[in-house]
Amino acid sequence: MSDDFSIFTSMRYDAKLAQLKSRGCGGEGWNFENNSPLYMLDFHRDRLFKAATHWGWQSAADQLSGDDGLSYLAQLIANCVGPSHPTPLKLRIVVSRQGDIRIEHSSTPEVPIQNLLPARLPDPFRPSLESEPQKGSAYTVLLDQVSTTRSEYTHFKTTKRAMYDAARQRAGISYADPVEVLVVNQDDGSVMEGTFTTPYFWRAGHWVTPPVAAQFSWEEGNGGQDGTSRRWALERYDSLSVNDQ
Repeated sequence: MSDDFSIFTSMRYDAKLAQLKSRGCGGEGWNFENNSPLYMLDFHRDRLFKAATHWGWQSAADQLSGDDGLSYLAQLIANCVGPSHPTPLKLRIVVSRQGDIRIEHSSTPEVPIQNLLPARLPDPFRPSLESEPQKGSAYTVLLDQVSTTRSEYTHFKTTKRAMYDAARQRAGISYADPVEVLVVNQDDGSVMEGTFTTPYFWRAGHWVTPPVAAQFSWEEGNGGQDGTSRRWALERYDSLSVNDQ
């Protein structure tokens, strides 16, 4: 792989998130403490900052650090999409080693607010209550038949995505297909990650997710990405645990 790469994160913009307080929704975290349409902005900033710090990209880390870094990202996004975009967007925040930050955006489907910030993770085999995450269209999930070596590029989200593209090519699918491929760790055969999703599994009556090291490690965790939704869920749900099998 070439050393010419950027780090990035993909984030949701949704005006409903800025209305949580006015709707009487209570909870902890960025979206409950700020009237912001940016989904988990602080966690997305944190993952970018950790990646920039890991590779010694000081200019990028300086742009992203502290409250000023959060405000700077929020302003960049507002400059790109406007102060109040009427429909949800998928944002892609791309950061170069020089500290240049580029915002890309595209349309994305509507999602119920209880799916974005669920109060609990329910049993997937019973009907959803009105206050619980609503079930969407099912995806087919495949296990990659070729294992992948863990690296910094499987722990951090970067533009070096050949391992994920190859897994989907082996399965004969494109990113437009409603199919996910689980990437397998070469060392022990455990599930590392999905090619574009974070995997959660229902086992013995509760949810589990593959373990990820807090910092990049060749030994700890399964080698998958330090994702934002996984971090958010693990910090909030006693019913969710990590499992490496």
